[in-house]
Amino acid sequence: MSKVVAILQSNYIPWKGYFDIINKVDEFILYDDVQYTKRDWRNRNLIKTQQGLHWLTIPVETKGKYNQTIWETQITEPYWAKKHWETIKRAYSKSPFFEIHLDTLNAFFLKEASEIKQLSALNRRLIEMVNKMLNISTPLSWSHEYDTPGEKSDKLLGICLKAGATHYLSGPAAKCYLDEKLFNDHNIEVLWMDYSGYPEYNQSFPPFEHGVSILDLIFNQGNNAKSFMKSFIIEKTS
Repeated sequence: MSKVVAILQSNYIPWKGYFDIINKVDEFILYDDVQYTKRDWRNRNLIKTQQGLHWLTIPVETKGKYNQTIWETQITEPYWAKKHWETIKRAYSKSPFFEIHLDTLNAFFLKEASEIKQLSALNRRLIEMVNKMLNISTPLSWSHEYDTPGEKSDKLLGICLKAGATHYLSGPAAKCYLDEKLFNDHNIEVLWMDYSGYPEYNQSFPPFEHGVSILDLIFNQGNNAKSFMKSFIIEKTS
């Protein structure tokens, strides 16, 4: 029996491609026991506003913690969520499907978020919420639960083996370092996402931008959002 697995670092309310990968696999593993990287997608993402692209950034503790893992990274400021929610509302309150998820997101950003101190836990909670909005039922797990040593390809392979994977689905950025032969030698086929086929949809503020948080797609397309996540092609390199 085949099992497709993907392993990615947690991101803050990621873009649609992230959720497209989740939707295509049998288990999605949050890669949390690797080094936290600054100025990356772990604690921030983009939304569209009338003034252009806008960063939403969660404040996290990094001073003197050069080798901390994503799992160990802590949120430092309790009022960030309220500020983010006010910015999101200003940007999307007039979007056609904003009201559908208003109560859920309002409760999260104004109540639940302030009680979560760990970045990984917060990202996972939001990913689970968005999965529910998109009707994605793929189970999520933590990479640290697999307790696999090594780095890069060796570590990813070890997680796949413990997870019982027959296929490993990766984003294209990993082509520069992933050792496909290593996976093939262990009877795991590597598959790749092709991010070139997404159609555009009606965004509130042109010009169109693909690389923004999934919230943009959900607020503008509602229950039709997943239809804009199905044009990706899974490819295997030779």
